[in-house]
Amino acid sequence: MNSMERTLTTLGQREPDRVPLFLLANMHGARELGLSIEDYYSNADNVVEGELRVLKKYGGDCVYAFYYASIETEAWGGETIFSADGPPLCGAPVIRRAEDIDHLASPDVMSSPGLVRVLATIAALKARLGNTVPIIAVAISPFSLPVMQMGFDRYIELILEQPERFDKLMRVNEAFTVEWANAQLAAGATAICYFDPVSSTTNIPRQLYLASGQQVAKRTIARIKGPTATHLASGRGLSIIADIADTGTAVVGVSVLEDLAQLKAAAAGRVSLLGNLNGIEMRRWTPAQAEAAVKRAIAQAGPGGGFILSDNHGEIPWQVADETLLAIGEAVARWGRYPLDWVRDWTDPGPS
Repeated sequence: MNSMERTLTTLGQREPDRVPLFLLANMHGARELGLSIEDYYSNADNVVEGELRVLKKYGGDCVYAFYYASIETEAWGGETIFSADGPPLCGAPVIRRAEDIDHLASPDVMSSPGLVRVLATIAALKARLGNTVPIIAVAISPFSLPVMQMGFDRYIELILEQPERFDKLMRVNEAFTVEWANAQLAAGATAICYFDPVSSTTNIPRQLYLASGQQVAKRTIARIKGPTATHLASGRGLSIIADIADTGTAVVGVSVLEDLAQLKAAAAGRVSLLGNLNGIEMRRWTPAQAEAAVKRAIAQAGPGGGFILSDNHGEIPWQVADETLLAIGEAVARWGRYPLDWVRDWTDPGPS
């Protein structure tokens, strides 16, 4: 099987030839090209070449068209702060007062240089890879985007204290997210990773999610013209797995903070799981520890399909060493081959 066939088979809740590996090491492309992170993301050709090198080097099953989260707020007039050894961060909020929402309008995707670079990256990757490898694009959920637009504390206050302005902000954000997601699909993306960390029970209680984030997701995902994977960006989601499935998404990105076997049982074949290797701990793993973590994840969630091995956050830190990523790829090749007969006799040795 090629990577696309392997992925589609597992998303159909069947066992492919091997557990798919989505190694979301997007910043490592800069290292491969000897560029700073800022210079790397300044040109679509850099990201295309970087992603292709990462794909070949580590043996993953997707390319990742994600640049950095704040590239979306750039479209709203925001700025990005670059660092030498970590993901770019948002500058000052673009919504400074709640009253600003009254006159807010969705920006034009094609008028944002950063978003246009992402679209060019997707188109070039599609031209090079065709339908052999999934191209994963990203759209921040309308419900989570306000954390970057106005700050987390003021956003939570808006949800709880100003429901009319919250509804207005969601309408504007939903229009933007739908346009942005569909533009990426039209450029050649296979699926949209719908990043929605605010919906995690790490951040808000389930009842508030059901009244807010879930309703936003239902409306938004219904208008996205392709498959979506909802990612909680390392936040907890075990108690809302069924609720997330009700939004129409196909995959849930799950956290290392929760038991993967319990998550697989809760998914009940309604959604597939993506996760849940610990990207923070990964910075200190030896190759043996990487292999043990891969083996544990496959044993817990691999049988029966419906599982893609990845990190738990959706972005592997810059500090993770090449030898660790290579060890992950080698471990998947060794332990991820179906049928997983070894799982019957496997006993979890506990943390290594």
